[in-house]
Amino acid sequence: MEGWAAAAVRLFAGFAGFGAGSVNLAVSSSLLAERAGAGSSGQAAFGILAGLWGAVLVLGTVFSLNRGHFPAPALSATLLLVASGIHVAAIWLGRGPSSGLNLSHLAAMLLTLMILASAAWLRRKEQDAKQRRVGPQGKSTDDGGFPAAVRPGRLLLAAFAGAVLVAGIATPGLAASTAGQYAVPHGQHGEQTDGTGHLPSHHQR
Repeated sequence: MEGWAAAAVRLFAGFAGFGAGSVNLAVSSSLLAERAGAGSSGQAAFGILAGLWGAVLVLGTVFSLNRGHFPAPALSATLLLVASGIHVAAIWLGRGPSSGLNLSHLAAMLLTLMILASAAWLRRKEQDAKQRRVGPQGKSTDDGGFPAAVRPGRLLLAAFAGAVLVAGIATPGLAASTAGQYAVPHGQHGEQTDGTGHLPSHHQR
């Protein structure tokens, strides 16, 4: 049995998953781009790992939204905790060219913790629901498995608030990456740039 609150939290976890995956992919592209310049081989390895983890987050989010539950909950929680620790270590040890990614690592860490918190809340609600169905004497009190009524208005508002919150965290993280630094500013799409993402001097005002 699932009410609108559980559905809203599940959507919020999905938004956070897509956001964290996107930021990790941006971190990967930044590390690999620096490796192509003057980066180390170890940096390239971290870039590849960040890219793989970003892809896992996106695919896992699609799976969880489609199936209604997180794949391998215990393993997922462990991986998310490890990933959060790696982001913290990257911020703490960030030096040189990679220090510009500290904001990206911070955004990815916050989004990862949001996924963890949402998963823990959903798991506790599922356990409570199972206990209510079984009853105190171990007898099943299942009402047929019909889902609780979902209130579309509340769910829509909760989804909107979650999307805004995730976007507010993910956007600065993406902007701090190489992809964000070389993005064409709004209103200038289709205009020729000088190769650094900026307009030529004669177009600047």
